[in-house]
Order: sequence, then C-alpha cells, then structure tokens
Amino acid sequence: DLVDWQKPLLWQVGYLGEKYDEWVHQPVDRPIRLFHSDFLEFLSKTAWYVVFMVWTPVVLYLSWVSYTSLAQGNTRLFSSFTTEYSIPVHKYYFPFIFILGMILWSLLEYLIHRFVFHMKPPASNYYLITLHFLLHGQHHKSPFDSSRLVFPPVPASLVIGFFYGVLRLLLPEVLGLSVFVGGLCGYVIYDMMHYYLHYGSPKKGTYLYGLKAYHVKHHFEHQKSGFGISTRFWDYPFRTLIPEEAFKKED
Repeated sequence: DLVDWQKPLLWQVGYLGEKYDEWVHQPVDRPIRLFHSDFLEFLSKTAWYVVFMVWTPVVLYLSWVSYTSLAQGNTRLFSSFTTEYSIPVHKYYFPFIFILGMILWSLLEYLIHRFVFHMKPPASNYYLITLHFLLHGQHHKSPFDSSRLVFPPVPASLVIGFFYGVLRLLLPEVLGLSVFVGGLCGYVIYDMMHYYLHYGSPKKGTYLYGLKAYHVKHHFEHQKSGFGISTRFWDYPFRTLIPEEAFKKED
C-alpha cells in the first residue's frame, strides 16, 4: 500500500502526489484514523443521531423565533432602498420562505459536493491534497466508516455560522433568519439521508431505493458525476446525471 494504515492518514496523503486521485477513489472497508491527537480524532467522528439531536432543537427554536418576529409586522423588503415601495412580509409567508431555504440548501449541497468535495487538487500541492482528504477524500476512501458519514457538530457550527452571517448581510434580519432555518432543516435532512443511503435498506422501487442505487454508482463507478445526494434534481441542469444505461445494464 502507499500509506501506513497504522499511523494517522491525514499527514501522509499529501505525499502521494499524482497517485492521490487514483488511490483515494479505490474504496476500502476499514476505519480511518486522521489525527495523532485523540481529542481531534474524537471531534472528527460523529454518530448519525448526534446531528439530529443537536440541530433539530435549533431548527424548531429558530422557526418559532422567525414566525413570531414576522407576526409583529415590522419586516419589509427593500426598506433600506425605499420606504414608499417596500414590501411587507407577513407571518403567513414563513412556510414559503422556509421551503425556499430548503431549496437553496439543495443547490448549495450540489455545488459544495461537486466543486469543493470533488475538486482535483494539484499533484504538487501537499496542503490542497491534505485539505481534500479531510473534507471528502476520506469518505470516498472508506465509504463504510459509519462514524464519518455525517458532519461533526463542532466544525459544522463554523460553516453554518458563516452562511448565517452571509444571509444577515443580504436580507433583513428576520427574513434572513427564516431562509437560514429552512436551509438548516435541509442540511439535517441531507445528513440523515446520506447516512441512510449507506446503511439503510429501502424497499425496491421506492424513491430512497433509487437514490441509494444512484449514490452507490457515484462511489464505485461514476465519481465524476451523480453529485446530488438528497435529490438528483440539480444533476439535470448541470449535466452531471449518471447515465441511465448504468442502471439498465445492472438490471
């Protein structure tokens, strides 16, 4: 093998250079250790239900805050540009804003998976190879490591906080929060679905069965396509859909 499996892998993979891309897409069924530090290693692993337990109460609480704030009737679109033509945002709009947040998350999920998680780091750049392995390469190398199938809450909170800040800058406070909480709910659903697609046993012919087959194809045959996880929708306009022939041939 090209690495020493008895030692943390994170600091080894950067030396693989031009061999890294081929190596990382040859899956193994064994656990991966990333860090020397037991504390950092602990933070890099998560059971699937921890994500649900941590973020679901946040989604429920922020949904209540968003709805009650909109109910006060003080939220208006374009109020920073004009008061005469600003548009009031009523509390009845909250479900639609929430769904909009979930749709935006599904697009973000696709873009991150395709352009960040599946970037091809330059063979000469040790640090980019290391970063890629930390973000997603480890998952493709060991797709059955159940402790690394969902995003750990500590690093996730940093990313989630960043997107909340962006929405606060772009939208009025309550409106930005409403979109954010819908996106956060979409993220929780995505992480739960991702775990299920690896370890669940959906009934043949169901939506989840099709997604599981699609995701398996992404891991083992079509790593350069099939970037949708919770939905295949965005693979259509971006032309990264796994060919139907791959499924028909298997049947």
